[in-house]
Amino acid sequence: MLAIIGGTGLYELPGMVIDARLDAPTPFGAPSGVISQGRVGHHGVLFLARHGTGHRLLPHEVNYRANIYALKRAGATQILSFSAVGSLAEAIAPGHLAMPDQYFDWTKGDRKRTFFGDGVAAHVSTARPVSANLIDWVAAGVQQHAARHPSQAPITLHRDVTYACVEGPRLGTRAESLFMQGAGCQLVGMTNVPEVFLAREAQMGYATIGIVTDYDCWMEDPSKHVTVSSMLALYRQSIAAARALLETLLTGPLPTPEPEIRSALEHALMTPEDQLTAAQSEWFSVLRR
Repeated sequence: MLAIIGGTGLYELPGMVIDARLDAPTPFGAPSGVISQGRVGHHGVLFLARHGTGHRLLPHEVNYRANIYALKRAGATQILSFSAVGSLAEAIAPGHLAMPDQYFDWTKGDRKRTFFGDGVAAHVSTARPVSANLIDWVAAGVQQHAARHPSQAPITLHRDVTYACVEGPRLGTRAESLFMQGAGCQLVGMTNVPEVFLAREAQMGYATIGIVTDYDCWMEDPSKHVTVSSMLALYRQSIAAARALLETLLTGPLPTPEPEIRSALEHALMTPEDQLTAAQSEWFSVLRR
């Protein structure tokens, strides 16, 4: 089943017929909000607003472990997320969409980054942290959308880019922007880490559609530097294109997560299973479904 995580401006899924609202707590605390379970067309889908109803959670306040666990428990095998991002590359212009295939973790706070620890030791490979099948699916959807809506402005989608995740909630300094650019990053955001890595620990395919709102603050021209007002103004325009793309995507077949993602825990657990407590065994069994 496909789960959608909505970022800024995407707090519900248009056209979704809701069959149930799931709000049970998890072993890792409460998720950001109620998970909507239902259908879009012929597809069963799950939807969760990352920042909660009314956008009440800052990036570092999101309980990423609870969100990912709750989605997996509800039957998700892959996640498509939406996020506002800044661009560190001139060719990736505000208004474009971008899908990273690599991540650079530049967070420095106390985000809970793994399901493991406290007596359960495991190590999961994240060399290739996203689902290429999901990215290919979205790229094909962009072409389909253009063919179906020739009178609409075309959607520009970038791929094969690296997302640097920063702590926030403040917007960054120019020195930080230049540092991340020099490290080979093309996008900057505040929410995809540890979300992407937790999805891998839960054996779920993951990809994000980054909605580019600004050039961060690396350019010489101060008028190009990100501000909250300019970011939100452009985001409101771009989110409409992202929603239209999602509607196109959900009219066709869904992708299938790669076998190596769905078996990521096969050799990851270092602690013998007979040493796990009943509670640990229960949540671990959910992750490896």
